[in-house]
Amino acid sequence: MSPLLSRARQPSESGRIQQITPESAQWRYVGFEVYELKPGQRLTRNTEGTEVCLVLLSGRADVTSEEHHWPDIGRRDSLFDQTPPFAVYLPPGRDFEISATTDLELAVCRAPAKGQYPPRLIRPEELEYVTRGTGTNERRVCNILFNDIPAERLLVVEVITPNGHWSSYPPHKHDTDAKPRETQLEETYYHRLNPSQGFAFQRVYTDDRSLDETMTVEDKDVVMVPKGYHPVGAPHGYDLYYLNTMAGPERTWIFQNDPAHEWMLES
Repeated sequence: MSPLLSRARQPSESGRIQQITPESAQWRYVGFEVYELKPGQRLTRNTEGTEVCLVLLSGRADVTSEEHHWPDIGRRDSLFDQTPPFAVYLPPGRDFEISATTDLELAVCRAPAKGQYPPRLIRPEELEYVTRGTGTNERRVCNILFNDIPAERLLVVEVITPNGHWSSYPPHKHDTDAKPRETQLEETYYHRLNPSQGFAFQRVYTDDRSLDETMTVEDKDVVMVPKGYHPVGAPHGYDLYYLNTMAGPERTWIFQNDPAHEWMLES
């Protein structure tokens, strides 16, 4: 199995099914976890030296962080509803607790931070799904923590790729600190399939092919992208959702397309 691919595990006692740390990924910035909580189950953690974006992927929960309390947030029954999620932003050094009020799928996105921004609730009304691409390159994108939504390093985005379509395509990369041409960002992809028995494909490769991995991804898998181009394909019959977490030395997303495939944008 590719070292860039993390298969989902059975839920631990705390409900965790995925855990990517800078140490396990052998990089510097991105941390990512997924939890599946049952009604009444509680998760208590600390943000430590990171800023955290809690994304309520599906289900509902009470979220508390010290003096802040957001009761019964979350409204999606399915990741494929194409409605934006609830999310919570937390700065470093904060205790937080999530208490599930229904079955809950929760993503915990992390990156090192100093504490420039206060805790806040990100509501679906602040977000929107937009269409990108045309033909079989069309997909639906929702920026959760991006652009003018403030954070120190974290960028969090979710994408729905219809069956038979491609995404993160033409292949692009953001692995070089060369602003304004390109910025360096590590990235994780958390994949979900509909129906869940499906699969998709993701390739991660560099210009010199010193890294060239093509992976079959299944429901709840995570792909790590330390560098290189990283296109995704969804086979006929299976819609694909993924949640991207990105972070790097600077919170700016500037990518470069693979020159070999840029011609299709010109046509």
